[in-house]
Amino acid sequence: MKNRHPQIKIQAFLANLPMFSDMSREELDRVAAATIPVYAEKGQSIVQAGDPCTGFHLVVYGQVKLGFTSPQGVEKVVDIIRPGQSFGEALLFLDKPYMVFAQALADSMLLHVAKHAVLDGLANDPCFAKRMLSGLARRVHGLIRDVEAYSLRSGQERVIGYLLADAADVSVNGKPVEVHLSPGKSVIASRLNMTPEHFSRILHDLCATGLIEVSGRTVRIPDLERLREGASAV
Repeated sequence: MKNRHPQIKIQAFLANLPMFSDMSREELDRVAAATIPVYAEKGQSIVQAGDPCTGFHLVVYGQVKLGFTSPQGVEKVVDIIRPGQSFGEALLFLDKPYMVFAQALADSMLLHVAKHAVLDGLANDPCFAKRMLSGLARRVHGLIRDVEAYSLRSGQERVIGYLLADAADVSVNGKPVEVHLSPGKSVIASRLNMTPEHFSRILHDLCATGLIEVSGRTVRIPDLERLREGASAV
């Protein structure tokens, strides 16, 4: 990799994550000593299906897609991991290899926390164990919501739900909100279990009703409440 990556203080980054926020300085130092930065350029593979899981990854910046490829070569995106989020925790306890691949959607930096540091943290810190279980529970809940969406919600409801979730962190105050489709329309379509053509058609339909405006990869939402009402009216 090129020598153009910013240096970060691993302890400081870990301390700002809910999973590690209550650890003592000494405990954070031990985890940081077992943590290495991983840099990946856009399109670069981070792990492949079948690779052994030797720890879990935290995204510092960039985006990472998790997915698998069918024997016919069809790719299915199962999640998009954003800064502050992680992947690979569950496999630590199953002692199984990765079932999905992880690929950078943009130039990204991750932290790889070694398995032994996690197991030591679980053995020595009940609060850390509770937070780890909470994170795994949220992941399971998310998977159940995905199954519910694929089974019971229309394509338009899924697209609106995705836009509303991305808009949730934006300060609104009654003003229009912009959502950037930075992963790319084909990746988001796969994440929502639809074809890129279907995804584009839904965006076109939402534009026609005035619920959104699209310019390239930027979606402008003039009125969030109206978009929410549009989802409930489908």
